[in-house]
Amino acid sequence: MSNPGGAGMTTEQLKARYVGTGHADLSKYEFLSNQHRDTYASILGHHDQLLYYATAENESIGRVRLNMLHKMIQPCGPPPPTKDIDKILEEQMDQQQEEDT
Repeated sequence: MSNPGGAGMTTEQLKARYVGTGHADLSKYEFLSNQHRDTYASILGHHDQLLYYATAENESIGRVRLNMLHKMIQPCGPPPPTKDIDKILEEQMDQQQEEDT
């Protein structure tokens, strides 16, 4: 790729310019969330696409816009639990079992 000056762009420059390009440590959940948010933002930004979705769902344009804005908060549902949370929950369960015995 080249920028208007003619020089090639490095990966770091691309990541700085385009937030959704991701990185090596990006999880599947984060990548899909970015992808869904970009899609919703594109639909909301193009009136014709918004009108198409409103017609397909038999809803008003305002209602479809509001629903998509709400979906942008957590487009793929709640984030999956991390390993740290799993360890904490296991420790709590172990403590409860020791108290019960």
